[in-house]
Amino acid sequence: MAAVVAAPRPALDKPLMRYGHRVLNRTTPGSPEAEFRILAIRPLTPHIGAEISGVDLSQPIGEDLAAELRQALLEWKVIFFRDQHRFTSGHHLALAAVWGEPEVNPFFPKGDTVGVSRLAKDAMAIGNENIWHSDHSFMAAPALGSVLRAVEVPPAGGDTMWADMAVAYDNLSEEMKARIDGLTAVHDWVPSWGSLMTEEQIARMREALPAVEHPVVIRHPQSGRKVLYVNEPFTTRIVGLSDAESRELLCELVLQARIPEFQVRFHWQPDSVAIWDNIAVQHYAINDYYPQRRVMERIAIAGVPLS
Repeated sequence: MAAVVAAPRPALDKPLMRYGHRVLNRTTPGSPEAEFRILAIRPLTPHIGAEISGVDLSQPIGEDLAAELRQALLEWKVIFFRDQHRFTSGHHLALAAVWGEPEVNPFFPKGDTVGVSRLAKDAMAIGNENIWHSDHSFMAAPALGSVLRAVEVPPAGGDTMWADMAVAYDNLSEEMKARIDGLTAVHDWVPSWGSLMTEEQIARMREALPAVEHPVVIRHPQSGRKVLYVNEPFTTRIVGLSDAESRELLCELVLQARIPEFQVRFHWQPDSVAIWDNIAVQHYAINDYYPQRRVMERIAIAGVPLS
């Protein structure tokens, strides 16, 4: 009897994500290399994420240190500090002030200090941030950044991941870049936060927080780099496209945050601090620690309209 030969599996006509070499630029090609005299920087990947040592964040932040912190965040998009044992809410506010004024998330529980949100997750309050997102993109002026402190962490799990959305844009095909050039998208909090609210609550919040539009590709306000600016929970549709075309395009674009080469992952310890550039990155809080307890404190930094 002749051997039965299985028919070859057909290849996808158009894979959603290309494989092979990826371009991973930390900064704009050709930009000068920054010098750091105060901070000691240990990269976690070649282009996103670095642990910083040589600084005690409970001490006053002078202008020289502030300038290096701003430069480090601009280059690495998310920076981390360990063993900040004397770090209080006052120090938290002072650190955030290096970049701007605090901005209150209208949906987060209020902490004991104005501007500081306390996020306590356990078996009674399960974490629901385990989706790639950009903070406050549903606002006309989304948060510029966030400063997050670990107060209590589970014995295992509870890491956070960040994805570099400038690198995500760089690695789109030239055909896709041309297709999304000049497009805008609607960002809305109702499909996500609204799912936890009554119709009356949604109507009241809608008066203060209407849906907004942002470019699909923005220019970073400091670096000028092009950044892919759509995210799963808040970007609801692309303006000017049919529902089907908008859904198809958004499905492909939001997948870019899931590519491992674009990401960095951080394992929290008590008194760790992370600062991220909310315009340049998306983040994902891994919810693998249930029913263990995880307590974080966060300050969002007020932003500006995007272009």
